[in-house]
Amino acid sequence: MTTAVVDPGLLERGGLALDVDGPRATISLSRPDVLNAQTPVTWDAFRSIGEALPDEVWVVVVRGEGRAFSSGLDRRFFTAREIDGLPGIAGIAELSDEDADTTIAGFQAGFSWLRHPARVTVAAVQGHAIGGGFQLALACDLRLVADDVQFCMAEATLGIVPDLGGTHPLVQAVGYSRAVEICLTGRRVGAEEAVASGLALRAVPVGQLDAEVDAIVSSLLAVPSGAARETLALLAGVADGMDPAGALAAERAAQLRRLRSLVAGEG
Repeated sequence: MTTAVVDPGLLERGGLALDVDGPRATISLSRPDVLNAQTPVTWDAFRSIGEALPDEVWVVVVRGEGRAFSSGLDRRFFTAREIDGLPGIAGIAELSDEDADTTIAGFQAGFSWLRHPARVTVAAVQGHAIGGGFQLALACDLRLVADDVQFCMAEATLGIVPDLGGTHPLVQAVGYSRAVEICLTGRRVGAEEAVASGLALRAVPVGQLDAEVDAIVSSLLAVPSGAARETLALLAGVADGMDPAGALAAERAAQLRRLRSLVAGEG
């Protein structure tokens, strides 16, 4: 089992735990006493993990400890000018446009690497996944949920907007109209609707979620990582709007790389 690859102090301050075991990494939100609420340091810790994971890590699981995945923003974000040295809402509002944009972009970098085709990412979601918690789950390639899951995009009802990268994958998953309704009403989306609408692959009883995640991780790891990464990149390109001709060209180039790797004995 590989030791932590980022500063343990940053992980603790961000409320995260990291376990790297060969090609699998598991990131756990580890503040169950506050339903794994997130702070700007949480996003900084996520970004640091993404930068530091070794190349051999191919599958990343994101999960929450306790009875919730994540209840979203720590309440201090709405009232404190700073949280552990990083700005809250009041602090961001006082910045220049350029500095505020840079600050929020830094927050977004915490989750954006989870959609990079270098790795396949799996969110194991139980209980509440609200606001930033919902956006964290949406940042992952795959979502497996417990039957008690409650997704909620609460930002607009609080006077702000989703800004951690959640709007694009939400529209991709459920379509524009349903995304509008979910975001602007702030209503809860349960397990049955999540599966039916494409938000989740499947739902299982809470006690079976870890086993279900382990099973899909085992299936993913059984595929040669080079072929899996190339395939993931092809699918991501299509999801991001690549036209049919572009997709065909990308397939040709990817296949040529794979054939040359196989002939060279690189797997």
